[in-house]
Amino acid sequence: MLDREGFRPNVGIILLNQRNQVFWGKRIRTHSWQFPQGGIKHGETPEQAMYRELHEEVGLLPEHVRIVARTRDWLRYEVPEHFIRRDARGHYKGQKQIWFLLQMVGRDSDMNLRASDHPEFDAWRWNEYWVPLEVVIDFKRDVYQMALTELARFLPRSAHHHNRYLRSGLRPHHRAETPRPDEPPPDAEP
Repeated sequence: MLDREGFRPNVGIILLNQRNQVFWGKRIRTHSWQFPQGGIKHGETPEQAMYRELHEEVGLLPEHVRIVARTRDWLRYEVPEHFIRRDARGHYKGQKQIWFLLQMVGRDSDMNLRASDHPEFDAWRWNEYWVPLEVVIDFKRDVYQMALTELARFLPRSAHHHNRYLRSGLRPHHRAETPRPDEPPPDAEP
């Protein structure tokens, strides 16, 4: 389902743990990592699509999370032509997304990457809030920047020092959680 401009409606999910770290999933059988995301089916609201995708990709149910915030408007990115399937070239341009910021109220053990017949991820980890900006594939970076920046003001108060950077508009320096250069490259569109 594409809009008139060739963008597929989609939801993106920024899932926080109690330390305001974000869920980062490794796409199955690849070396690319990303936030959970997925298309909005005909007749679904963005919130319904978010809960469906959250269960399909991460195995979490609505009772495992609390919606903290969502982006006000659609955020768009164009997919470079060499990442687009041949049969979609010419009319598919990319994704338009509503992003949700979720607080995990369940436990890590509630996650199940095999909750659906078509798993999206085969591994996951928690990262500091801004780390995904530094490692996501180039064509998604602007959307990640817009989503993380817009939703950062809604981060729950934490005993950690990270919020002081968010209030001042600065990005923190990363220490232990910064991926090493030899880690897997960023994600690509199927």
